[in-house]
Amino acid sequence: MRSNKGLIKVRILAYLVFFSYTLLGQSSPKLNITFNHLALSVKDVNRSAEFYTTVLGLAEITNKTRMEGIRWFSLGEGKELHLISLVKDTVVINKAVHLALTTNNFDTLLKTLIENKIAYSDWPGTPNKVNIRADGIKQVYFQDPDGYWVEVNSVGEE
Repeated sequence: MRSNKGLIKVRILAYLVFFSYTLLGQSSPKLNITFNHLALSVKDVNRSAEFYTTVLGLAEITNKTRMEGIRWFSLGEGKELHLISLVKDTVVINKAVHLALTTNNFDTLLKTLIENKIAYSDWPGTPNKVNIRADGIKQVYFQDPDGYWVEVNSVGEE
């Protein structure tokens, strides 16, 4: 009988230890990470700002750093693009590193690219070709003045 009481005490202690670790694990805070902004290192902040306002129609917003050589743009829904011309290190760029945006007027975007003589292509790089994904989304790829790749997608059937 005594050994049963001892076994019951050990089991209760084991359960208490197990559940206390479970409760401690559940009380840890969740990070809730969300996207805030993309920062690009650019050679000439004014030339790049002109590109993003003229070609993509991005609205410039307040640069809260108040530092010269930095300009901020809204990407909508509280998301931002920061252009920074302060860092003079060489940036290695390839097509896999790109800014991806969506437009509800894909045809107007193509017209704007053509009017501004901005070369565009599909993902493989075929000049002046629109990529159409398996889900029907249209895409084009082009480069900004610093060589960064920009992908623009349609919202679906237009």
